[in-house]
Amino acid sequence: MPEPEADDAVRWLAEHGVTPLGEGHWRESASSSGPERSDEDLAHEWAAAALGDDRLAPMQRLRTGLGLLDLLDEYWVTVELRTFVTEQADSMVTDAFWAGYRQRLEAVEPAEQVLYSLWVDWFEDQDTVEAAFSQVGGDDVRHLLTRQRLCDLASGPVHRRVARVLEHSGPVGWSHKHDVYETVATVPELRLALFEGLRASYHDVYGDLEPVPALALLNGLQLPADTPHLAPLRAVLAAGARNHYRHPHLWGTVCQE
Repeated sequence: MPEPEADDAVRWLAEHGVTPLGEGHWRESASSSGPERSDEDLAHEWAAAALGDDRLAPMQRLRTGLGLLDLLDEYWVTVELRTFVTEQADSMVTDAFWAGYRQRLEAVEPAEQVLYSLWVDWFEDQDTVEAAFSQVGGDDVRHLLTRQRLCDLASGPVHRRVARVLEHSGPVGWSHKHDVYETVATVPELRLALFEGLRASYHDVYGDLEPVPALALLNGLQLPADTPHLAPLRAVLAAGARNHYRHPHLWGTVCQE
Protein backbone atom coordinates (compact mmCIF):
# COMPACT_ATOMS: atom_id res chain seq x y z
CA MET A 1 0.00 0.00 0.00
CA PRO A 2 1.36 3.45 -0.87
CA GLU A 3 1.43 4.64 2.74
CA PRO A 4 1.74 8.43 2.24
CA GLU A 5 -1.55 8.66 0.32
CA ALA A 6 -3.29 6.35 2.78
CA ASP A 7 -2.06 8.51 5.66
CA ASP A 8 -3.44 11.60 3.95
CA ALA A 9 -6.82 9.90 3.64
CA VAL A 10 -6.83 8.80 7.30
CA ARG A 11 -6.06 12.35 8.42
CA TRP A 12 -8.76 13.82 6.19
CA LEU A 13 -11.35 11.36 7.49
CA ALA A 14 -10.36 12.06 11.09
CA GLU A 15 -10.86 15.78 10.49
CA HIS A 16 -14.43 14.95 9.50
CA GLY A 17 -15.12 12.73 12.49
CA VAL A 18 -14.52 9.36 10.81
CA THR A 19 -12.21 6.99 12.68
CA PRO A 20 -11.25 3.33 12.13
CA LEU A 21 -12.70 0.60 14.31
CA GLY A 22 -10.91 -2.27 12.62
CA GLU A 23 -10.53 -3.69 9.15
CA GLY A 24 -13.57 -2.70 7.09
CA HIS A 25 -15.30 -0.89 9.96
CA TRP A 26 -15.42 2.83 10.74
CA ARG A 27 -17.07 5.13 13.25
CA GLU A 28 -18.67 8.18 11.66
CA SER A 29 -18.66 10.44 14.70
CA ALA A 30 -16.34 11.60 17.44
CA SER A 31 -18.76 9.94 19.85
CA SER A 32 -18.47 6.24 20.64
CA SER A 33 -22.19 6.00 19.94
CA GLY A 34 -21.87 7.33 16.40
CA PRO A 35 -23.04 5.12 13.53
CA GLU A 36 -20.75 2.39 12.30
CA ARG A 37 -19.89 2.38 8.61
CA SER A 38 -18.39 -0.14 6.20
CA ASP A 39 -15.74 0.53 3.55
CA GLU A 40 -18.49 0.64 0.93
CA ASP A 41 -20.46 3.16 2.99
CA LEU A 42 -17.43 5.42 3.29
CA ALA A 43 -16.68 5.22 -0.42
CA HIS A 44 -20.17 6.43 -1.30
CA GLU A 45 -20.41 8.99 1.49
CA TRP A 46 -16.94 10.56 1.55
CA ALA A 47 -14.98 10.02 -1.70
CA ALA A 48 -16.74 12.83 -3.58
CA ALA A 49 -16.45 15.11 -0.56
CA ALA A 50 -12.71 14.54 -0.25
CA LEU A 51 -12.08 15.14 -3.94
CA GLY A 52 -14.28 18.24 -3.85
CA ASP A 53 -12.73 19.75 -0.71
CA ASP A 54 -11.80 23.21 -1.97
CA ARG A 55 -9.72 23.89 1.13
CA LEU A 56 -7.11 21.67 -0.50
CA ALA A 57 -5.09 22.18 -3.66
CA PRO A 58 -6.07 19.82 -6.51
CA MET A 59 -2.91 17.74 -6.10
CA GLN A 60 -3.65 17.20 -2.41
CA ARG A 61 -7.22 16.23 -3.22
CA LEU A 62 -5.89 13.67 -5.65
CA ARG A 63 -3.52 12.24 -3.04
CA THR A 64 -6.42 11.97 -0.60
CA GLY A 65 -8.59 10.26 -3.20
CA LEU A 66 -5.88 7.73 -4.04
CA GLY A 67 -5.39 7.16 -0.34
CA LEU A 68 -9.10 6.41 0.05
CA LEU A 69 -8.78 3.89 -2.76
CA ASP A 70 -5.95 2.19 -0.89
CA LEU A 71 -7.81 2.25 2.41
CA LEU A 72 -11.23 1.16 1.22
CA ASP A 73 -10.48 -0.89 -1.93
CA GLU A 74 -13.88 0.10 -3.32
CA TYR A 75 -14.77 0.63 -6.99
CA TRP A 76 -16.84 3.72 -6.19
CA VAL A 77 -13.69 5.60 -5.23
CA THR A 78 -12.38 5.06 -8.77
CA VAL A 79 -15.64 6.46 -10.14
CA GLU A 80 -15.20 9.66 -8.15
CA LEU A 81 -11.51 9.83 -9.07
CA ARG A 82 -12.41 9.62 -12.75
CA THR A 83 -14.93 12.44 -12.43
CA PHE A 84 -12.36 14.57 -10.60
CA VAL A 85 -9.51 13.91 -13.04
CA THR A 86 -11.52 14.51 -16.21
CA GLU A 87 -12.52 17.93 -14.88
CA GLN A 88 -8.93 19.06 -14.24
CA ALA A 89 -7.31 21.62 -16.51
CA ASP A 90 -3.87 21.14 -14.95
CA SER A 91 -2.00 18.38 -16.77
CA MET A 92 0.21 17.89 -13.70
CA VAL A 93 -2.79 16.55 -11.79
CA THR A 94 -3.72 14.22 -14.64
CA ASP A 95 -0.13 13.00 -14.94
CA ALA A 96 0.00 12.35 -11.20
CA PHE A 97 -3.24 10.38 -11.38
CA TRP A 98 -1.89 8.08 -14.09
CA ALA A 99 1.38 7.70 -12.21
CA GLY A 100 -0.67 6.59 -9.20
CA TYR A 101 -2.56 4.05 -11.28
CA ARG A 102 0.67 2.71 -12.78
CA GLN A 103 2.17 2.31 -9.31
CA ARG A 104 -0.85 0.33 -8.11
CA LEU A 105 -0.88 -1.85 -11.23
CA GLU A 106 2.76 -2.79 -10.57
CA ALA A 107 2.14 -4.05 -7.03
CA VAL A 108 2.56 -7.75 -6.31
CA GLU A 109 -1.09 -8.02 -5.35
CA PRO A 110 -3.34 -7.12 -8.29
CA ALA A 111 -5.19 -3.81 -7.96
CA GLU A 112 -8.61 -5.24 -8.78
CA GLN A 113 -10.56 -1.99 -8.46
CA VAL A 114 -8.07 -0.13 -10.66
CA LEU A 115 -8.27 -2.87 -13.29
CA TYR A 116 -12.05 -2.90 -13.19
CA SER A 117 -12.11 0.89 -13.49
CA LEU A 118 -9.84 0.77 -16.52
CA TRP A 119 -11.90 -1.95 -18.17
CA VAL A 120 -15.45 -0.66 -17.71
CA ASP A 121 -14.86 3.10 -17.52
CA TRP A 122 -11.70 4.32 -19.19
CA PHE A 123 -11.39 1.65 -21.92
CA GLU A 124 -15.07 1.52 -22.87
CA ASP A 125 -15.28 5.31 -23.29
CA GLN A 126 -14.21 6.39 -26.77
CA ASP A 127 -13.24 9.80 -25.40
CA THR A 128 -10.72 8.39 -22.92
CA VAL A 129 -9.63 4.97 -24.18
CA GLU A 130 -6.64 5.97 -26.31
CA ALA A 131 -5.02 8.14 -23.64
CA ALA A 132 -5.80 5.69 -20.84
CA PHE A 133 -4.34 2.68 -22.66
CA SER A 134 -1.25 4.66 -23.58
CA GLN A 135 -0.77 5.91 -20.02
CA VAL A 136 -1.05 2.56 -18.24
CA GLY A 137 0.96 0.45 -20.65
CA GLY A 138 0.94 1.31 -24.33
CA ASP A 139 3.49 4.11 -24.25
CA ASP A 140 5.92 2.10 -22.12
CA VAL A 141 5.82 -0.78 -24.59
CA ARG A 142 6.41 1.62 -27.48
CA HIS A 143 9.29 3.37 -25.71
CA LEU A 144 10.96 0.09 -24.77
CA LEU A 145 10.71 -1.06 -28.38
CA THR A 146 12.37 2.15 -29.56
CA ARG A 147 15.15 1.70 -27.00
CA GLN A 148 15.50 -2.01 -27.83
CA ARG A 149 14.77 -2.83 -24.19
CA LEU A 150 11.85 -5.24 -24.54
CA CYS A 151 13.71 -7.53 -22.14
CA ASP A 152 12.48 -5.15 -19.41
CA LEU A 153 8.98 -6.54 -20.01
CA ALA A 154 9.99 -10.07 -19.11
CA SER A 155 9.71 -9.72 -15.33
CA GLY A 156 9.29 -7.31 -12.47
CA PRO A 157 6.85 -4.47 -11.80
CA VAL A 158 6.50 -3.26 -15.41
CA HIS A 159 5.86 -6.83 -16.56
CA ARG A 160 3.08 -7.18 -13.97
CA ARG A 161 1.49 -3.92 -15.04
CA VAL A 162 1.62 -4.57 -18.77
CA ALA A 163 0.36 -8.14 -18.37
CA ARG A 164 -2.63 -6.98 -16.33
CA VAL A 165 -3.44 -4.21 -18.79
CA LEU A 166 -3.27 -6.65 -21.72
CA GLU A 167 -5.67 -9.03 -20.02
CA HIS A 168 -8.22 -6.22 -19.59
CA SER A 169 -7.68 -4.54 -22.96
CA GLY A 170 -10.61 -6.09 -24.82
CA PRO A 171 -12.56 -2.82 -25.22
CA VAL A 172 -9.53 -0.86 -26.44
CA GLY A 173 -9.94 -0.01 -30.12
CA TRP A 174 -7.88 -2.21 -32.43
CA SER A 175 -6.17 0.82 -33.97
CA HIS A 176 -4.98 1.88 -30.51
CA LYS A 177 -3.60 -1.48 -29.42
CA HIS A 178 -2.52 -3.39 -32.52
CA ASP A 179 1.05 -2.08 -32.52
CA VAL A 180 1.37 -2.85 -28.80
CA TYR A 181 -0.01 -6.35 -29.33
CA GLU A 182 2.48 -6.95 -32.13
CA THR A 183 5.35 -5.83 -29.91
CA VAL A 184 4.46 -7.85 -26.80
CA ALA A 185 3.93 -10.93 -28.98
CA THR A 186 7.74 -11.06 -29.24
CA VAL A 187 8.10 -11.28 -25.43
CA PRO A 188 7.53 -14.94 -24.43
CA GLU A 189 6.67 -14.00 -20.84
CA LEU A 190 3.71 -11.89 -22.07
CA ARG A 191 2.22 -14.30 -24.59
CA LEU A 192 -0.40 -15.74 -22.26
CA ALA A 193 -1.47 -12.23 -21.21
CA LEU A 194 -1.72 -11.26 -24.88
CA PHE A 195 -3.80 -14.37 -25.56
CA GLU A 196 -6.19 -13.29 -22.80
CA GLY A 197 -6.29 -9.84 -24.36
CA LEU A 198 -7.18 -11.28 -27.75
CA ARG A 199 -9.83 -13.50 -26.20
CA ALA A 200 -11.32 -10.52 -24.34
CA SER A 201 -11.23 -8.51 -27.57
CA TYR A 202 -13.56 -11.12 -29.02
CA HIS A 203 -15.75 -11.88 -26.00
CA ASP A 204 -16.21 -8.51 -24.28
CA VAL A 205 -19.45 -6.72 -25.12
CA TYR A 206 -17.40 -3.75 -26.36
CA GLY A 207 -14.43 -5.84 -27.44
CA ASP A 208 -12.69 -4.80 -30.63
CA LEU A 209 -10.42 -6.62 -33.05
CA GLU A 210 -9.74 -7.20 -36.72
CA PRO A 211 -10.02 -10.95 -37.42
CA VAL A 212 -7.18 -11.30 -39.97
CA PRO A 213 -4.36 -9.58 -38.03
CA ALA A 214 -5.72 -10.95 -34.75
CA LEU A 215 -5.50 -14.49 -36.15
CA ALA A 216 -1.97 -13.85 -37.38
CA LEU A 217 -0.97 -12.71 -33.90
CA LEU A 218 -2.69 -15.69 -32.29
CA ASN A 219 -0.95 -18.18 -34.57
CA GLY A 220 2.40 -16.53 -33.90
CA LEU A 221 2.13 -17.03 -30.14
CA GLN A 222 2.95 -20.73 -30.50
CA LEU A 223 0.86 -21.66 -27.47
CA PRO A 224 0.36 -25.33 -26.55
CA ALA A 225 -2.47 -26.87 -28.55
CA ASP A 226 -4.35 -27.76 -25.38
CA THR A 227 -4.44 -24.15 -24.12
CA PRO A 228 -8.04 -23.58 -22.97
CA HIS A 229 -10.12 -21.62 -25.51
CA LEU A 230 -7.28 -21.49 -28.05
CA ALA A 231 -8.90 -23.72 -30.69
CA PRO A 232 -12.33 -22.05 -30.70
CA LEU A 233 -10.78 -18.57 -30.74
CA ARG A 234 -8.67 -19.55 -33.72
CA ALA A 235 -11.75 -21.00 -35.45
CA VAL A 236 -13.98 -17.94 -34.99
CA LEU A 237 -11.23 -15.60 -36.16
CA ALA A 238 -10.60 -17.81 -39.20
CA ALA A 239 -14.33 -17.51 -39.94
CA GLY A 240 -13.95 -13.72 -40.00
CA ALA A 241 -15.90 -13.05 -36.80
CA ARG A 242 -15.14 -9.78 -34.99
CA ASN A 243 -17.08 -10.13 -31.76
CA HIS A 244 -19.01 -12.82 -29.91
CA TYR A 245 -22.10 -10.65 -29.59
CA ARG A 246 -22.30 -10.16 -33.35
CA HIS A 247 -22.13 -13.93 -33.85
CA PRO A 248 -23.64 -15.33 -30.62
CA HIS A 249 -23.95 -18.95 -31.78
CA LEU A 250 -20.61 -19.31 -33.55
CA TRP A 251 -18.45 -19.98 -30.46
CA GLY A 252 -20.69 -22.81 -29.28
CA THR A 253 -20.75 -24.28 -32.77
CA VAL A 254 -16.99 -24.45 -33.18
CA CYS A 255 -16.58 -25.82 -29.65
CA GLN A 256 -18.76 -28.79 -30.62
CA GLU A 257 -16.79 -29.63 -33.74
